Amino acid sequence: MGRNLGYFDSDELDRPELNKCPDCECYFASEACPLCGRLCPEEMRAGNRATVKPPKRRENSSGRVQFIPWYHTWPCILIVFYFMPIVGIILFFTSPHPRKTKIIVSCVAGGIYLLLMALLVGSHFWYWSQQSKSPVNVDLTRAEYVERCGEMTVEQFYREIPEEGTFVTVEVAVVSRHVDDYSGAVYYLCRSPRGSSACIYIRDCNLEKSANYLPGDVLRVYGESAGVEVSFWEGAAAGSYPCLYMAYCDPLRETGVEKESLFLPTRRAEALG
Repeated sequence: MGRNLGYFDSDELDRPELNKCPDCECYFASEACPLCGRLCPEEMRAGNRATVKPPKRRENSSGRVQFIPWYHTWPCILIVFYFMPIVGIILFFTSPHPRKTKIIVSCVAGGIYLLLMALLVGSHFWYWSQQSKSPVNVDLTRAEYVERCGEMTVEQFYREIPEEGTFVTVEVAVVSRHVDDYSGAVYYLCRSPRGSSACIYIRDCNLEKSANYLPGDVLRVYGESAGVEVSFWEGAAAGSYPCLYMAYCDPLRETGVEKESLFLPTRRAEALG
């Protein structure tokens, strides 16, 4: 009896009750192989031959070509997942792809998602912590803060723009008061009491009791340089000027004059000076 050939041929076929030719690998009941005529050796005879262990079956191991529908292909799954995540997940888990591949892809995608969520939550916490943090030094007493501040005029502050964080004291006259549309911070557009054209921003970060200063008020401000800032109010940029974060303030003269009677009548900061 010969060995099965063709599509149905299988290494799992074994006939322990028959002899087996080591050359032809066919099974027979006689002493010699009917194909090559070789006498069957003792170790290949029935009862003496070692038992053949069938190989482990693998998924889709038949050798046939398996056609995957277009909606279960990787490009389609990824595109659908981008626009409709729920539908993409359903297509992924119902696809005929190997289970091992599904597990690996699920773990990688879940890890990336958790990492992105952690970064998003962390960035929100950092943003709100920065917002709640005072932009001026709160570890110093008023006397220590005032002692650190170096004297400058408005003209010097405008021209030199001290490095951010530099402690400065400056005497200013208020031109106008504005609330920034985005941050909600209070800005005072100020100039020198001597009437020069140089203008700067004073941002109210008062560590003492805040007060609303009127146009024409003369103040001595103690604060920290913030570089150049742009303030927005009424939906428009009001100009870009050197800015001083005010930690403490001593009013020197309170005039209470109306805005129209100031040095420059226009509201727009770009028209000032």
